[in-house]
Amino acid sequence: MNLATLALFLPACFALNTAPGPNSLLSISNATRYGYRTSCMAGVGRLLAFAMMIALASAGLAVVLQTSELIFYGIKIVGAAYLFYLAYQLWRAAPQAETESKNAPIGLCALARQEFFVAAGNPKAILIFTAFLPQFVDQTADIGSQLTLLGLLFLVLECKRLPKSPCVS
Repeated sequence: MNLATLALFLPACFALNTAPGPNSLLSISNATRYGYRTSCMAGVGRLLAFAMMIALASAGLAVVLQTSELIFYGIKIVGAAYLFYLAYQLWRAAPQAETESKNAPIGLCALARQEFFVAAGNPKAILIFTAFLPQFVDQTADIGSQLTLLGLLFLVLECKRLPKSPCVS
């Protein structure tokens, strides 16, 4: 993977990570209810779910590419169209205020499990991994190592996004 590709991937990945979604809202909600540190520690559940989804998407994409370059190209086109659709939906969305609720505090493991299941149950996340990562893969080089590197960079940027997380300080 060359530096030009990484120079395109990192800002695109950063923008994708900062787009609000169910996990972002859950993390913000947990931070307001239980504090930043607890919310960031619970974010490990999200990172674990994303790592599993990246691994599954990478394995599937590598098999598809080895089978048919035309199908892989089709996946890239459909993925790019999906990303444009998401951008359009985000652009047109009306901001909504989160309703405040008072819940009893729950344990860190329960919060991490909640983060994991919200991330794992989010079909948008797996679609993003299968649509976004292939855009930066060089088909002439080792696909597995490229997808691994891109996935790790995605997770690092996701970790950096957590407010006052141990990754940032």
